[in-house]
Amino acid sequence: MIPSSDDVPVWNVLVVDDEPITAAAHVDFVGRVEGFRAVGRAGSGREALSRLDELQAAGERVDLILLDMNLPDLHGLDVARRIRGRGYTVDIIAITAVRDLAVVRTAVSAGITQYLIKPFSFASFRAKLDGFRQFHSTLGPAHPGSSATQDSIDNAFAALRPQTAVPLPKGLIPETLTQVTGHLEAARGPRSATEVAEALNMSRVTARRYLEHLAAAERATRQPRHGTRGRPEYEYLWRT
Repeated sequence: MIPSSDDVPVWNVLVVDDEPITAAAHVDFVGRVEGFRAVGRAGSGREALSRLDELQAAGERVDLILLDMNLPDLHGLDVARRIRGRGYTVDIIAITAVRDLAVVRTAVSAGITQYLIKPFSFASFRAKLDGFRQFHSTLGPAHPGSSATQDSIDNAFAALRPQTAVPLPKGLIPETLTQVTGHLEAARGPRSATEVAEALNMSRVTARRYLEHLAAAERATRQPRHGTRGRPEYEYLWRT
């Protein structure tokens, strides 16, 4: 972590993914979360290790690594172990499509603190970074001889735990919810059910059910759209 010009902490992030489009998307996501900035990209395990060494040698501290598990030369777990073997204490979030339980379990012992499964929404991505930030801000900076209380430790680790998922109403499926969520989140303004339905090639009734769910979960705001004729139409705006 480094201080910015106005003393607001800025966390430096290294993105590791062998798919250029995916890596660019993750760099963009990092830039959209206040207090974080991407300081490098790597497309393989060995490149990630070299890039980490180069940044550290140049005095550019890396605070967090977003690490894909499926890399062309090394497995992500192997990369994590080599990072620890070199003495780096940088935090690591696995961002991957790998769901194998053996990998998930081993990730913890390899020093990976959080696990984000592809595909995911920006909201899920931001939640992981917010958890990372909350973990460190709760414990505060590490000074020689400093100690933590039980409460501060419990609160810090609670920030890394994923929130319990709220069961979807009957008839709603996660994949469609992800589509609607992503569309609304990327929109530059409020969207009606009709507009979302046309963009995602689904019925207006279906789009409205998912939008209403997002509004009920307080992930979107709902308000009447003025100036429309006939039956009242509502518009939905993603909560930032």
